[in-house]
Amino acid sequence: MNSPALKAIAYFEENKKHHLDDLADLVKIPSVSFPGFDPRFVREAAHATEDVLIKRGFQNVHLLEIEGAHPAVYGEIIIDKSKPTVLLYAHHDVQPAGDTALWHSDPFTAVERNGRLFGRGTADDKGGIVIHTAAVESWMKAGTLPLNVKIFIEGEEEYGSEHLPLFLDKYKELLKSDYMILTDTSNLDSGVPAITTQLRGLVAFDITVSSTKQALHSGMWGGPIPDPVMGLCKALATLTDDQGDIALKELINDVRVLSEKRGQQLRDLPINKKDFREQSGMLETTVLLDDNMSPFYRIWEKPALAINAIQASSQKEARNILCEKAYAKVGVRIVPNMSGEKTLSVLKDHLKKNVPWGLTVEFGNEVCGSWWETNTDHPAFEAATKALSRGYGCKAHLIGCGASIPFVEPMSTQLGGIPALLIGIEDPYSNAHGENESLNLSDWEKAVKSAIFLYEELSLLK
Repeated sequence: MNSPALKAIAYFEENKKHHLDDLADLVKIPSVSFPGFDPRFVREAAHATEDVLIKRGFQNVHLLEIEGAHPAVYGEIIIDKSKPTVLLYAHHDVQPAGDTALWHSDPFTAVERNGRLFGRGTADDKGGIVIHTAAVESWMKAGTLPLNVKIFIEGEEEYGSEHLPLFLDKYKELLKSDYMILTDTSNLDSGVPAITTQLRGLVAFDITVSSTKQALHSGMWGGPIPDPVMGLCKALATLTDDQGDIALKELINDVRVLSEKRGQQLRDLPINKKDFREQSGMLETTVLLDDNMSPFYRIWEKPALAINAIQASSQKEARNILCEKAYAKVGVRIVPNMSGEKTLSVLKDHLKKNVPWGLTVEFGNEVCGSWWETNTDHPAFEAATKALSRGYGCKAHLIGCGASIPFVEPMSTQLGGIPALLIGIEDPYSNAHGENESLNLSDWEKAVKSAIFLYEELSLLK
């Protein structure tokens, strides 16, 4: 037990209940950052996060404010300015609860069942906050940290980190560091750690197709008047081919060829197609579109189009009508080397040309976010792989992610391109953003131990 890291882990083992109590206290606060929800709760969560940081030994703890934004929280422990500094990131805001009738327990009460802790924010991302605080306190109680730490807990990540560039610009000197650890991503599987090195971008927009000024009786008027719902469906159907791939060559030609390095990483993954079907909850008869490769090939290396929402009249009040309009939300996840602006333009032009019968087409709520990837040749990634493998007791994998995380690119850029280590505690069963979100408690403990090892590994690099 001479190793300082092992002493810190021993302290954590003896005191992990206190950190889970911290998490339960944070989960109680419905800190939804979306418009229309009471912003007082986000500020309450910020103050509660301040309390946790102070309790766990952070210094100079205070709120960071930008006009019109939800508050962020800052803290630090500067051991020796000659030592490297790591910036820890997480966020204290959460998604709305969703359909509370589908929850098996109160969304804002942390409840343990079968080795998992249920509640909104347990995995995304209040659990991430407590990974940082548990690892830092364990080092301090066992001796002292091997490097300097700063912590930045954002308050509006779930709503797209709209004001993050302003925070980073205003507080750039305060946040200046040598490395970043961003605890807001997912592991490959329960007990299988991962470092995310690539993210897809997101292009999204609304489309509304109209035919008449008002809904009409389908018996009295149906036939000569085009159905806008059918017209919208016809146009949307032209966006993909029979294999579910985007059918527009102007976009597909921009997708880069799979590298040998990424191909080998895909072949090395310990998740097979059966595992993938189970993780995703696919129905038995649903065909897995896998290109005869790992399913993750299509998630990490290929663009994907989804109709996120479609509406005409309503299921609850369905009537015998010819609808006057139909609406859909279209989302496309883009990959290197695709352009978000080009993707948006090509999709809109294509739909305009393919909506039949002279129906009116309108677009709105356009989103255009780029993909991101990092150079893994920096020794920080080898250090992280070593630390996670040690903490979890099995090989850590460098993975891509099909999702988009808006805060990563501006943080990496505005802080001088320092290595960004994206490490998380979600697993395929966490159901983050959905009902019954949960945290695998065994993985949480392993994540804390990995963080303890990682601070030691990073301290040796400079």
